Amino acid sequence: MAAGGGFLPARQQLDDEAEGLPSRQWIQVTEQRSSQWYAGNDRNAYLHRAWMRRGIPSDAFDRPQIALANTASDLTPCNAHLNEVAESVKMGVYEAGGIPLNLPVVSLGETQVRPTAMLWRNMAAMAIEEMLRANPIDGVVLLGGCDKTIPSLLMAAASVDIPAVVIPGGPMLNGTFRGVPLGCGTDVWKLSEEVRAGKLSEKLFLKSESSMIRSRGHCNTMGTASTMAIMAEALGTVMPGLAGTPAPDSRLLETAHETGKLAVEMVREQRRPSDIITKESFHNAIVALAAIGGSTNAVVHLLAIAGRLGIDLSLDDFDRIGADVPLLVNLQPAGKYLMEDLFRAGGPLAVLQQVKDLLDPTAVTVTGRTLVSYLEDQEIWDRDVIRVREEPLIEEAGISVLYGNLAETGAIIKPAAASPELLQHRGRAVVFDSVEDLHERIDDPDLDVDATSVLVLRGCGPKGYPGMPEVANLPLPKKLLEQGVRDMVRICDGRMSGTAYGTVVLHVTPEAAAGGLLGLVEDGDEIVLDVEGRRLELNVPEEELQRRRVPDTTAGAFAAPSRGWEKLYVEHVQQADRGADLDFLVGATGPDVARESH
Repeated sequence: MAAGGGFLPARQQLDDEAEGLPSRQWIQVTEQRSSQWYAGNDRNAYLHRAWMRRGIPSDAFDRPQIALANTASDLTPCNAHLNEVAESVKMGVYEAGGIPLNLPVVSLGETQVRPTAMLWRNMAAMAIEEMLRANPIDGVVLLGGCDKTIPSLLMAAASVDIPAVVIPGGPMLNGTFRGVPLGCGTDVWKLSEEVRAGKLSEKLFLKSESSMIRSRGHCNTMGTASTMAIMAEALGTVMPGLAGTPAPDSRLLETAHETGKLAVEMVREQRRPSDIITKESFHNAIVALAAIGGSTNAVVHLLAIAGRLGIDLSLDDFDRIGADVPLLVNLQPAGKYLMEDLFRAGGPLAVLQQVKDLLDPTAVTVTGRTLVSYLEDQEIWDRDVIRVREEPLIEEAGISVLYGNLAETGAIIKPAAASPELLQHRGRAVVFDSVEDLHERIDDPDLDVDATSVLVLRGCGPKGYPGMPEVANLPLPKKLLEQGVRDMVRICDGRMSGTAYGTVVLHVTPEAAAGGLLGLVEDGDEIVLDVEGRRLELNVPEEELQRRRVPDTTAGAFAAPSRGWEKLYVEHVQQADRGADLDFLVGATGPDVARESH
């Protein structure tokens, strides 16, 4: 019998036969998924083993096979260091008795991929899912960082439901410019607006470019990458205490080693995503999202992950659970510090300790222990970075869900990033039919706009763009910037970067391209925003709206791809309130593959 259970290695079997000893049969002791490929004496098992030998130990096929789903790519600069992290994971897997297998998967660089990384999130998730299912893998370590990589990895792992654990790649170190910290993303928006307002020279603006990205790692603000790392930990899919560790910090490699060991343990105990990611863990993620002032993009990603597991999660859950949660993290874009500061101040677990009473105590993590069991000894080391419960930055900071005739199935706004005086507002619409239309006209001195206007951008939803780009935080008209205006109400069926800020209503559903009323708004229409009342209304008589519905004058601005992924995407993508996943990917398929390849 092979040491540690499983199957006798094929090499030992061949050695026995060469020495004239009776041939041993493969004896199953512990069922592993990979044994469906490697166990047995027939031709197919021979083929699977022989092509994998190439110097690996003779008992390799008897051990848990752990894939490293690795999103490292030079074109995803925030993830470029993950190959080094993978080496530490490999050592941990080996130490625990497993076999680590590097599996490069589709990687999405938020700053590089056109027309938007969101267009490819579902494709990446589908490709990763199929590769995890198709290969002789017992468990997987998910290596992600940049915005869409962790969501796509979790969507895939949830669909296959084999033991899986996430390692976030971590934020970059703080950069400085002109003696002050420079938050990547957030300060791009601020500095570029100052250039347009004539307050900052283009030369100085460009000089800041080399100061912003100081080290390896993803954005150092509380943008989508940092948010999704913390969401993954709040869901229970990360070794507790890892999320937020800066990418250059040696403790990232230390914990990566431990995560490799944990992955082998998870396989032996068959601890699967469906055991960990539950309605209760989504409750905890929503509480965490509000307490950290996280990205609005988390909403669409968490909805998509829930859909893969058949968990009934809705927009209303974000409002019901998170709306009254206090903002405790003083980070850009809602505050002044950066992720390196959050880490030294105690990290996400110190934040969650402050709202422990709001968390579900039953939700477990990849270690088998509950999330709340890790919060007992967590302390805050800098109370300006992480506020205590009694002294929050904002008393009620969760994402608010709006309804009304302009958002029949919902829209969202992040009050923590908005101007308080604009959270109740009436103004006349200034409408842009596309991103190109916006860029062409926003700085026109003759644009009929003032500080009370409501900027409306449509054609940016999942179908209309396609892919739902991060354009909802429209740049303000230049002539208003020159007058000192720095925020206006903006409404869009697209998304905005987690590093962005402003009074922005986004994820409007149904989007204009799906027949939403947003497609019928005209210049001068009165729009009412009432965040406290959760209302978003277009004050136009119904008979006038009926007149506008025929003909639809905006249809020509929407995407109509004729082939390839974009065509498949537009035909099957759901709306933002459903996570913008493809309709045929909702629900898990599981790990089974019914047919042999030879």
